[in-house]
Amino acid sequence: KTIISMNKLIFRKFSLDIVNFFLISSFSITFIVWIIQAVNYLDLVSEDGHSLYVYFYYVSLNLPKIFSKTIIFVFFISIFYVINKYNNSNELIVFWNNGIKKISFINFILKFSIFFLILQLILNLFIIPKSQSLGRNFIKESNIDFLPKLISEKKFINVVKNLTIFVDEYKKNGELKKIYINEKIDLDKSKIIVSKSGLIIKKDNKYILKLYNGGITNVNKDKTFTLNFSETDYDLSNFSTKTVTYPKMQEMNSVILIRCIKKFLTLENFDKNEVIKSTTQTCQKRSLKAISEELYKRLVLPLYTLIISLIAASLIIEPRSIGFLKFHKLSIFVIGSFIIMLSQISLKFFLISINLAYLILALPIFLIMFFYFYLLLISNFKLNLL
Repeated sequence: KTIISMNKLIFRKFSLDIVNFFLISSFSITFIVWIIQAVNYLDLVSEDGHSLYVYFYYVSLNLPKIFSKTIIFVFFISIFYVINKYNNSNELIVFWNNGIKKISFINFILKFSIFFLILQLILNLFIIPKSQSLGRNFIKESNIDFLPKLISEKKFINVVKNLTIFVDEYKKNGELKKIYINEKIDLDKSKIIVSKSGLIIKKDNKYILKLYNGGITNVNKDKTFTLNFSETDYDLSNFSTKTVTYPKMQEMNSVILIRCIKKFLTLENFDKNEVIKSTTQTCQKRSLKAISEELYKRLVLPLYTLIISLIAASLIIEPRSIGFLKFHKLSIFVIGSFIIMLSQISLKFFLISINLAYLILALPIFLIMFFYFYLLLISNFKLNLL
């Protein structure tokens, strides 16, 4: 019992060291990538007319997605670093002196990596689609409340869809001079408003252009109609942002994607690029290739976490040849990095053909079995230790 308790404490310390390094590294990398990405989204304010609150709320919802993309690489680095640290400080000897076999050590790392596999699945299947969908809906429903700061003198402003505004003079008090507005209603119909002066006012959290002394010209395919006015209000809340508001594949619920796959499978003959002509908005205009690739990213790619954990665990088994000892750590790091790249590259070849799709789906399972049995062989295992 004393030995068993001691072994539990040793493994607990080992796992805590991995978790601590993983959390510090992943949060640091996630934060750096998030800042870089946030800079790229500044056009939400500068071009699309949204407020800073909308901007920060939207970019914050990208954190789960960024964190998920870093997990597999950071987890590999964490195991590699901790084992290498233990090896350099001779702490691994504590494991072997307490009767812990190398295969038991490998089994522990494999079981421990299942936790990170589950974490990735939860993020990919539920949290990321929900956060991305929340961000898109928030952008869609938000007002263009930064419009006054985007209007410049003698420049055509088109921050909202189907609307172009030109102002000859814009004073600090919000007063406008010589205003031109072009509103595109549909393909063959538009509205042109010309006004001598105007004023931007905010009413019920919505911006309105109060226009004075001008005319409204309705342009149809066959005719035009002009109406003069001395004062009129032009409501900007009827227009939507130019930011894409149609839901992307990564924002769709995982259950819905699986249902879409089922719709394809019910067809007698289907092509990977064929789109579902459905009355429902969920699967409409979605191709089998796009849906399959998204589900592959959510369900299959996390399995590579188990593979890279086994590769990193092979650090504890030193090569018999002294000539290979020098390159042992480097070769393991290169192999692990290659497997991570392979997991991303496999997505590009998915569904090129049905046979290749089956091969790519089976690849992570094959690699897990291959690396595990390879470690069994070189660690001189015994069946009673499994």
